[in-house]
Amino acid sequence: MPATPSLSSASSASSSAAVAAPPTPPVKPPPAAERVYTHVKQGVLERHYEGGTLLTEGDLAEAVGVSRTPVREALLRLEAEGLLRLYPKKGALVLPVSVQEIGDVVETRLLVEEHAVRKVMPASAPLLDRLSELLEQQRRQAETGDLAAMAATDRCFHATIVRAAGNQIVERLYDQLRDRQLRMGVAVMHSHPGRVAKNITEHTEILRTLRAGDVEAAAEAIRGHVGSVRHLLRGEVR
Repeated sequence: MPATPSLSSASSASSSAAVAAPPTPPVKPPPAAERVYTHVKQGVLERHYEGGTLLTEGDLAEAVGVSRTPVREALLRLEAEGLLRLYPKKGALVLPVSVQEIGDVVETRLLVEEHAVRKVMPASAPLLDRLSELLEQQRRQAETGDLAAMAATDRCFHATIVRAAGNQIVERLYDQLRDRQLRMGVAVMHSHPGRVAKNITEHTEILRTLRAGDVEAAAEAIRGHVGSVRHLLRGEVR
């Protein structure tokens, strides 16, 4: 009569099978041009590369650890997005924020955000909860002094209201302002440290008016908040 395998033998076989499972393939790193694009774009948006800075292909290739070919590809992409201007055999100039650009962005934001805040009334519980979460996140970021993260959360706070309005065309239009909003937001907080606390205060007021269901007060809070950013930015740009 054949011997019956012991429990310990079955357990060993099971363990061997588990060990023999194929390993998880390593995560493939992004292409070289994508790494350069991310590096430069983050540097511009977070003001590590200020407006007027001339970036060279050689310096960027060394910083990211790639050849010059992907650097050229990334710089062309960033030029198309309006962040840089390429000069043959010299490099890429980081374009400063202009008074015209500030006016255009703020005017578009006011049109979109005031429309959105009126349309979301009465504000739903999920919207109010999400805005409250973002406000708390901003407070934590302010305590650590992470201005780039705070600017991103600031932008997300407003985009959440726009998204809740339910117009996908308007939402896509608003998304096109993202990079400019982030860059301007970081610029304001760097130049005006007191703006960090004021931003939180103004967002708190926007949330309060949404909770109260006061349409006109909410629209006024949006106008005051976005308008104050315009005045600060114009004071920085000559």
